Order: sequence, then C-alpha cells, then structure tokens
Amino acid sequence: MNRPGRVSFKGQITIPKEIRNKLGVVPGDFVLFAEEKGAVVLKKARISPEEEFNKLVTTLDKKIKKLGITDQDIEDAIKWSRKK
Repeated sequence: MNRPGRVSFKGQITIPKEIRNKLGVVPGDFVLFAEEKGAVVLKKARISPEEEFNKLVTTLDKKIKKLGITDQDIEDAIKWSRKK
C-alpha cells in the first residue's frame, strides 16, 4: 500500500487514516521509522511494560477522579474485600 504524504515546515508528517487504522495507531502512540533495504518503513512502536503500566495508571487516575472516588473509598473497598 502506497499513500502520499507531505512534510510540514517543522518536519511533521501526517499519517494517512487508512495506514493509521491498519497499524492500529491512535493519538498519543509512538511510531518507529526503520530503514530496511534502502527504504524507510513506518512501524507502531512497542513501549516498555513500565511505560505501559504508567499509561494505564494515568488513565485509571483520570477515570477515578471523574467518578469522584476518593483515596478513602479505595482503602475502604480494600478492607471490605479482605474481610471476605
């Protein structure tokens, strides 16, 4: 699959939607530019387990705050579950 793209003044490239979908790339993801056999290949970058964990914690923290759950609520839930 070949799709044209344009490099901006700042060196930024817009990845065509069809290619983003095929790679499973969403806003905030990292990509890897690799040179293979004289061509540049775009790949979805894998992040380390630590980075993935931090991303998950950030997402959960936002959700918890949005729901109004407090630290005390979490501590109470842990104590309740340990009694069972």
